[in-house]
Amino acid sequence: MDSLTDYLTRLASQTPTPGGGSAATIVGASGAALVAMVARINLENPKRAAQHPLARELAAKADALRARLETARVTDEAAFGAVVAAQALPKGSEAEAAARQSALERALTHAAAEPLHAARLALDVLALAHRSLDIPNRNLASDLGCAAEFAAAALAACAYNVRINHRFMRDAATIASQANELARYERRSAALVQAVRTAVANQLER
Repeated sequence: MDSLTDYLTRLASQTPTPGGGSAATIVGASGAALVAMVARINLENPKRAAQHPLARELAAKADALRARLETARVTDEAAFGAVVAAQALPKGSEAEAAARQSALERALTHAAAEPLHAARLALDVLALAHRSLDIPNRNLASDLGCAAEFAAAALAACAYNVRINHRFMRDAATIASQANELARYERRSAALVQAVRTAVANQLER
């Protein structure tokens, strides 16, 4: 696994991978890490003993989501690499052009499915941040707010990457199915992040 510096150097290079979909998973994983941090700090506080079971659950689930988002980074990069490889296939003859188009459609479908999967993971992180409000701790409100914002931003970034692939796909049924699923995630994300924003703003009032 790259160090953060190595990853950002690759991201800043002229190569097409890693790109936005990959970077989105890093943002989502950062949100998950913050949820886990907030939970573990609360676990150390004896005044919140009644919430320790919830904090323990939140930490474990956040750790699992962070790991899945780290894996999603790798698979997203591989999926886009397959699109690039399909685009490079020969198309001089009618048979070659047909084979290339078929391979490209398969690659694009997978390249859209990967950020869609990552969007679902980001939504799960956001839901955990929202559940973390059940352990009120004003000293950690900013961290929890950041976790929610990162998760929401990761989902929004994933959505861009789903839709860019849809521009080039031809399977209308698959496009519609993925688009409908993505829209559900976006609606839920908007509601959750607004709820967290409101709660955090209240906790940060002097």
